Amino acid sequence: MPKKARLIAERTAPGPPVAAIADYGLSVFLEAAPDAIVVVDETGLITRTNRLAETMFGYPPGGMLGQPIEVLVPERFRKTHVTDRSRYLHEPRTRPMGAGQALTGVRLDGSEFPVEISLSPLTTSAGTHVISIVRDLTERARAEQKFRGFLESAPDAVVVIDRQGRIAIVNSLTESMFGYKREELLGQPVEILVPERYREQHVGDRDRYSQAPRKRPMGLGRELLGRRKDGTEFPVEISLSPLETEQGPLVTSIVRDTTESRETERRITASLREKEALLKEIHHRVKNNLQVISSLLRLQERNIEEPRIRQLFAESQQRIQSMALVHEKLYRAGDLARIDFSDYARSLSALLLSAFGLANGPVALHVIAPEPVFLSVDTAVPCGLILNELVTNSLKHAFPAERSGEIRVSVTCHDGEVALSVSDNGVGADSERIERSETLGLRLVKTLVRQLDGKLEISAQEGLAFRVTFREEKREQT
Repeated sequence: MPKKARLIAERTAPGPPVAAIADYGLSVFLEAAPDAIVVVDETGLITRTNRLAETMFGYPPGGMLGQPIEVLVPERFRKTHVTDRSRYLHEPRTRPMGAGQALTGVRLDGSEFPVEISLSPLTTSAGTHVISIVRDLTERARAEQKFRGFLESAPDAVVVIDRQGRIAIVNSLTESMFGYKREELLGQPVEILVPERYREQHVGDRDRYSQAPRKRPMGLGRELLGRRKDGTEFPVEISLSPLETEQGPLVTSIVRDTTESRETERRITASLREKEALLKEIHHRVKNNLQVISSLLRLQERNIEEPRIRQLFAESQQRIQSMALVHEKLYRAGDLARIDFSDYARSLSALLLSAFGLANGPVALHVIAPEPVFLSVDTAVPCGLILNELVTNSLKHAFPAERSGEIRVSVTCHDGEVALSVSDNGVGADSERIERSETLGLRLVKTLVRQLDGKLEISAQEGLAFRVTFREEKREQT
């Protein structure tokens, strides 16, 4: 009787009660196993299988029995497999699943698929058998292929590290970034990519991270360096993510070469510094030119005998000086885009008191500005002119005949609305008459308020008060 037929007959024929019980137990074990099982005798013929094995390899029930095990191996590997099988039977031993070997199975229809195989020798009265547990890795291979595709499509270098700190996976960008071939990196400690002077510290950092792994996003202000195979160093940013796998915890490191971005940042910083210096120089020159104009008006004023005209020249000087003061503040400030108008109001008020010879006189001028109020240069210039006109008006008209009194300047900002107030407790005036007044100073104030898209309020209770409100946020958006 051919051996295959004998094996099938033995599998189905009744036997002694003990043998039948043992065979039944083996059958239950085979069918309950989560993987395909193929049992092979010393000659390499298949003696037992379970249904999972028949399904996996595409055979009908009993179709694998009596076949040489090589029918499950691609033809190109069969000669080598016979040699490997003979060597194994000479020194049989248990070989666990997935011992680092990439294996391939072949189905009855000739299609191939990746497998993992564990081997266990079994000594019986009929000789030594080998139990092969076969696991189909098709789905895992697909998942790994997708993972590889993800790695290769990543815009940065990806380095996956195992619990011992050794490199387990890299992508092609890692090879090009660090100048190594993939096989030169796999299994190496990750410190191979770190400058030598930092390696000891890096081992300690890595150990601390493994004790409390957590996501660390890219670029947390840390200056990091990578080291290429040729020893050259370059700046990098690194993000870390812990990853739990069947093989244990891994850490995924995404490495970004920041050489170009840092050079771009350096150039931008240098350019901004140059522009800042240029802008400072422009403000300085504008201030100087305005002061020259003010000085020319002062010289011209000395040759004018008509008091009214001399007064007009003096007022023009004050207006020019108020504008020059804006540029002076910007020149001396760290921020060239805006100035602290609270500080400006104090400086301009002191300047006006001095110009009227009242620095230590009977009129007290108080500036109330509890917090800095920052205005852009486009807003600060008209505001400075408004402040100049209103304070000048109080100094000229509120306290005749050296009458003592007080002028209060207030600068506040709440929810983007700026309020500039100038009030005095002088002789006062009719607010309606003042609103109808066509003096140059008041016309200038009204024009500047419109320029600010603001609102002007005048009241004449216990002196005279002017209040200008506008929204600085609105002006910055337009």
